Amino acid sequence: MKCLRIIFIASLFLALSLRAATPQAVSKFRATLAEAILSEDGDAQIELVKKLVNASGDPFVEQALSAWRQGSLFLHETNEVRTPILLDSQLDADGLALALRIVDGEPLKDAAAKPLKFAAADLTPVDTSSKLRRAIKTTLDLFSLGNSNPKIRRDAVIKLGQEQNPEYLPFFNSRLPGETSKEVRRALEEAIALTHIVEADPKVRIPAVLRLGQLRSITSLEFLKRLEKDSLSNPAKFGKGTLEAARTAVQQIETHISIGNLFGTAFRGVSLAAVLLVAALGLAITFGLMNIINMAHGEIMAVGAYTAFVVQGVFGEGLLFSLFGRTVSIKGWALTGGWFDVYFVAALVLSFFTAALVGLGLERGILRFLYKRPLESLLATWGVSLILQQIFRHTFGSANVQVNSPSFLSGSFVINDVLLAYNRLFIVGFAMFVVLLTWLLLTKTSLGLQIRAVMQNRAMASCIGVRSDRVNMLTFAFGSGLAGMAGACLSQIANVGPSLGQSYIIDCFMVVVLGGVGNLVGTVSAAAGVGVMDQILQPWLGAVLGKITVLGAVILFLQWRPNGLFVTRSRSLDG
Repeated sequence: MKCLRIIFIASLFLALSLRAATPQAVSKFRATLAEAILSEDGDAQIELVKKLVNASGDPFVEQALSAWRQGSLFLHETNEVRTPILLDSQLDADGLALALRIVDGEPLKDAAAKPLKFAAADLTPVDTSSKLRRAIKTTLDLFSLGNSNPKIRRDAVIKLGQEQNPEYLPFFNSRLPGETSKEVRRALEEAIALTHIVEADPKVRIPAVLRLGQLRSITSLEFLKRLEKDSLSNPAKFGKGTLEAARTAVQQIETHISIGNLFGTAFRGVSLAAVLLVAALGLAITFGLMNIINMAHGEIMAVGAYTAFVVQGVFGEGLLFSLFGRTVSIKGWALTGGWFDVYFVAALVLSFFTAALVGLGLERGILRFLYKRPLESLLATWGVSLILQQIFRHTFGSANVQVNSPSFLSGSFVINDVLLAYNRLFIVGFAMFVVLLTWLLLTKTSLGLQIRAVMQNRAMASCIGVRSDRVNMLTFAFGSGLAGMAGACLSQIANVGPSLGQSYIIDCFMVVVLGGVGNLVGTVSAAAGVGVMDQILQPWLGAVLGKITVLGAVILFLQWRPNGLFVTRSRSLDG
């Protein structure tokens, strides 16, 4: 207990010391600024301004420096006493502002202790020279290096490094040893090397060029290409060593970019495959069970996406839509922060039930009369898809609607310059979760046993008491619910509009047929193949030609293996 008491007292003393030191440091910086303003020696002014680099913790100093550079800093002279002042941003009814003393930030007062107010037009600004303005700009730029937020420090270092200003080098070098953030340290190394490549001495320039190549510095690529071009056009000035070093660095960086683009594209393909997987799971089960080609499956996905839009409006500021020709207004709950972010979790659940209800109505109202008539069922569902598209246009308009990502799905993190978006990572994880639930449903529940029985032999299953009509209804509703959740996921990475489903229905059918109708493992494999292949080919061949190539590859594969990757076992005589 005694040791704890000593530690507590020491910590309290240290905290009080730091609190006491802070005003002293602030007053020191303001006093230095006041001294610089009052100095009549231009070189001395520049040196004093440079000492204010560490004054980033005092916003008043930053404000005063900005005003000085823009000619908005003034001197108040009375009885041969000159006082540097800054006018407050708040004006009174007469257009006058308080005069704040630079040395302490307090209002300037007259003999009666009454605060003085002035108009900017009535005062003479402090003189500046071009060199002084440049020094002030450098100091203001370097303020961000001391920011407590690593991202702000990193962005500031990148920006300053691209200026290739040798005056920044001492500050970069002094920050580097004590920097704790790995990203900021890398940015500092890049900024130092990027600044050195403009040096006249080849012994400094060439190692800096090679260092940028080793760092795979994407931000310096254009500078290195320019240096390579200049070295090629003027070998006498730069020498052969600079040209070779620049070529090596450019090649290293471009190779790194190509590999990063490949992995980034593959990751986007995996996220697209995840959406296709969730959408195609239900389609695979219903197609394999009922032999129904549901052309309205894409519009059921759009039902889930629009459900997410409506739930977002209810959790937010509300929304307007048209219903039977009348404008309907729904007042939102006006939630903010974490409470608003919950909307997406609710949207996933509600999109399942909304889409399941639509699928249930489609199955009960139309498809149960067309089970043995596949062509008629295809035409009927195609007609339903057109009707649903018109309902979307009539209700929500023909333009796309905006579905915002919750804060926990916004942003991304970078691994070796490959951008991994949180919303896409969530979709991949969610797809794996849905696959697991579907597998458990099919293998560990009585409904799953009945579904598999009907898929293998509908007549035999009916003979042993399986209510195939009920199984059809529940299976179609479950498959439609999965499509609705896929639509809710798509709202995070794609535009939500009336034609949303048409962009993915063909891919979903390709996944089902390629994987093997009604086969869960085959659907997972085919979704991964189609999604990744589509995203990799599109940057090289274009969107249209890329999709055509994928479709052609699937057709050729099915010519060799008509039943798909995995054949579903059947006990029927013709299986």
